[in-house]
Amino acid sequence: MSGTQGGALFVDRSRPQHWIVRDPQGNFWIVPPIENPWENRQPFDLTQETELEPIPGHYKYMLDLPF
Repeated sequence: MSGTQGGALFVDRSRPQHWIVRDPQGNFWIVPPIENPWENRQPFDLTQETELEPIPGHYKYMLDLPF
Protein backbone atom coordinates (compact mmCIF):
# COMPACT_ATOMS: atom_id res chain seq x y z
CA MET A 1 0.00 0.00 0.00
CA SER A 2 1.12 3.49 -0.74
CA GLY A 3 1.80 6.19 1.78
CA THR A 4 3.90 6.93 4.79
CA GLN A 5 3.36 6.70 8.53
CA GLY A 6 0.50 4.25 7.99
CA GLY A 7 -1.51 6.39 5.56
CA ALA A 8 -2.36 5.24 2.04
CA LEU A 9 -3.85 6.71 -1.11
CA PHE A 10 -6.26 4.88 -3.43
CA VAL A 11 -8.61 5.44 -6.31
CA ASP A 12 -11.94 3.62 -6.21
CA ARG A 13 -12.58 2.25 -9.70
CA SER A 14 -16.31 2.04 -8.87
CA ARG A 15 -16.34 5.80 -8.08
CA PRO A 16 -14.15 7.61 -10.58
CA GLN A 17 -12.95 11.12 -9.81
CA HIS A 18 -12.62 10.47 -6.09
CA TRP A 19 -9.48 9.88 -4.09
CA ILE A 20 -9.79 7.51 -1.16
CA VAL A 21 -7.37 7.99 1.72
CA ARG A 22 -6.69 5.64 4.63
CA ASP A 23 -5.38 7.67 7.54
CA PRO A 24 -2.81 6.32 10.03
CA GLN A 25 -5.66 5.26 12.36
CA GLY A 26 -7.13 3.03 9.61
CA ASN A 27 -10.12 5.24 8.76
CA PHE A 28 -11.11 5.65 5.11
CA TRP A 29 -12.05 9.03 3.65
CA ILE A 30 -13.33 10.35 0.32
CA VAL A 31 -11.14 13.30 -0.57
CA PRO A 32 -12.61 15.49 -3.33
CA PRO A 33 -10.51 17.01 -6.13
CA ILE A 34 -11.05 20.59 -4.94
CA GLU A 35 -9.09 23.26 -3.09
CA ASN A 36 -8.32 22.18 0.51
CA PRO A 37 -9.30 18.56 -0.17
CA TRP A 38 -8.35 17.13 3.24
CA GLU A 39 -10.44 19.76 5.03
CA ASN A 40 -13.43 18.72 2.89
CA ARG A 41 -13.08 14.96 3.34
CA GLN A 42 -16.06 12.72 4.00
CA PRO A 43 -16.11 9.31 5.71
CA PHE A 44 -15.93 6.36 3.30
CA ASP A 45 -17.36 2.92 4.01
CA LEU A 46 -16.03 -0.06 2.11
CA THR A 47 -18.70 -2.10 0.28
CA GLN A 48 -18.67 -5.18 -1.93
CA GLU A 49 -18.66 -2.85 -4.94
CA THR A 50 -15.53 -1.01 -3.75
CA GLU A 51 -12.56 -1.51 -6.07
CA LEU A 52 -9.61 0.21 -4.39
CA GLU A 53 -6.44 0.50 -6.41
CA PRO A 54 -3.33 1.75 -4.59
CA ILE A 55 -1.82 4.97 -5.91
CA PRO A 56 1.88 5.81 -5.48
CA GLY A 57 2.47 7.83 -2.33
CA HIS A 58 4.17 10.67 -4.15
CA TYR A 59 0.71 11.83 -5.31
CA LYS A 60 -0.37 12.64 -1.75
CA TYR A 61 1.18 16.12 -1.97
CA MET A 62 -1.70 17.03 -4.31
CA LEU A 63 -4.16 16.40 -1.48
CA ASP A 64 -2.20 18.27 1.19
CA LEU A 65 -2.47 15.31 3.57
CA PRO A 66 -1.37 15.95 7.16
CA PHE A 67 0.62 12.66 7.32
